[in-house]
Amino acid sequence: MPRWPDRYPAGAPDALSESSTLRTLVDRNVNPSAPSPVETAGEPRAHEETASKAARWAKVIDHSRCIGCHACTTACKSENEVPLGVTRTYVKYVDAGHFPRTRRAFQVTRCNQCEDAPCVTACPTSAMYRRSDGIVDFDKEACIGCKACIAACPYDAIFINPEDHSAEKCNFCAHRLDIGLEPACVVVCPTEAILVGDLNDPLAKVTRMVHEDALTVRRPEKETRPKLFYKDARQATLDPLAAARPEGGLFMWSEQGSGAHQVTSGHPGPGNSSAAAILSYDVPHSAPWDARVSLYTWTKSIAAGAYLAPLLLILFGALSWTDPLWLFGAPLLALAFLVVTTGLLIWDLEHPWRFHYILLRPQWRSWLVRGGFVLAGFGAVLAAHLGAAWAGASDVARVLALAGVPLAAMTAVYTAYLFAQAKARDLWQNPLLPPHFLVQALLAGAAAVHPLAAPGVRPLLAGGFAALTAAHLLLVLGEITITHGTAHAHLAVRELTRGRFAAWFRAGILLSAIGLAAPWIGLPALLAGLLGLLAYDHAYVQAGQAVPLA
Repeated sequence: MPRWPDRYPAGAPDALSESSTLRTLVDRNVNPSAPSPVETAGEPRAHEETASKAARWAKVIDHSRCIGCHACTTACKSENEVPLGVTRTYVKYVDAGHFPRTRRAFQVTRCNQCEDAPCVTACPTSAMYRRSDGIVDFDKEACIGCKACIAACPYDAIFINPEDHSAEKCNFCAHRLDIGLEPACVVVCPTEAILVGDLNDPLAKVTRMVHEDALTVRRPEKETRPKLFYKDARQATLDPLAAARPEGGLFMWSEQGSGAHQVTSGHPGPGNSSAAAILSYDVPHSAPWDARVSLYTWTKSIAAGAYLAPLLLILFGALSWTDPLWLFGAPLLALAFLVVTTGLLIWDLEHPWRFHYILLRPQWRSWLVRGGFVLAGFGAVLAAHLGAAWAGASDVARVLALAGVPLAAMTAVYTAYLFAQAKARDLWQNPLLPPHFLVQALLAGAAAVHPLAAPGVRPLLAGGFAALTAAHLLLVLGEITITHGTAHAHLAVRELTRGRFAAWFRAGILLSAIGLAAPWIGLPALLAGLLGLLAYDHAYVQAGQAVPLA
């Protein structure tokens, strides 16, 4: 496939142009003996010290020049061999006003090359990484396809390549910068609306614009410190919720699907903008995590709770350390659901055969890595517990509880920290999520071990289940009634309670309410409450991803 050439061919009289300065600065990073652009023009080396430093690349997109021609999109696809159906960069159209006083605004949308990139933090294998020159790049051979980077990106700039099943995005055409060429989109833009430069070079046009012009960035409240700046961009394009969805779901010449994991662009509610802004064109978007992740949160709760619930009975004197429920039933049930949980996590990967990368090349800031080691440790304790019980060493199983309790508790709650690392999902930025997950684990465990318990213990488990279900419902009530700090969280709650996932949410609440009658009804109420927890988990996980980000 043809590559885009440099904008100015060799020998062109452009020694003092911005593009020539850029190319020569890159050459000096590769070859320090290369002359600076100022030397080439016969002037003193005023920025010798700056040019010798590592570059810090940034882009400015000048929307006073952008004509919405999509040349950048096609050039990017050609240069980087991006398949159909996905894009590294695209142009969004928003129409504002009422006929005949209307105006169309454009936004060139792509990776923001953040200084504090949440995708880098969330990636468990360092497949997303930040180079020394500030470019956030990716390594497809290290990617396991967990989609944590997609969940974390507040700009919805990362996608899974449908051909190689690895995550990718705009990387500034790093392969071109490394050999002294401009990115393909910069070269092809007919109005020079896309500018790239080194922020460490005080003479670069991009540096001057960043320091002197009124530039904006997208979603500054996320504190990612993006290095993609916009000039003369409208709020109706920068804010993904400022413009309403077009009627009929038609985005000019295209349609966005209505599948279970499709995230339709634009605000779904009426009257969300006083500027009468309507989203005219956008590319399709989808949620990264499907029902397998919803199911994983449920099976993980059962695995952790099945171990913790009998321990609580022992602490309250209702169960002995030698009871078969503690020695065999609970750890066997917990281990079985832990295996199912691990299987669901591997099944959700785009590269399931690379799942061991989490253990062999861990990136320790990622809660996928931390959670993976927690699950492995918990599984080891459960296996040792069963081995000790089988050998008749009940005292060893008792000692193992010293490690099993914190590991079971972390198995229950680590997903709250994993969700919090998904900076893009405002619904999940909830400080009450860790205790809520612990409550869910305890009630799930009480229901799961109830059939295995002795008849005299079952009323205690049923009563505890009812109390924990009441706590769960109170936490849910708080989640949907408190005032949320962002429009994204507010819209996610709307999708949860009145939107696409309202049926799952209401089913979860109704079934959980039936679970309150467990002390009187027994097993049917326990089963209803357990299924209610599954329905709620599915609604919560999916609603958190239902808000458009771009």
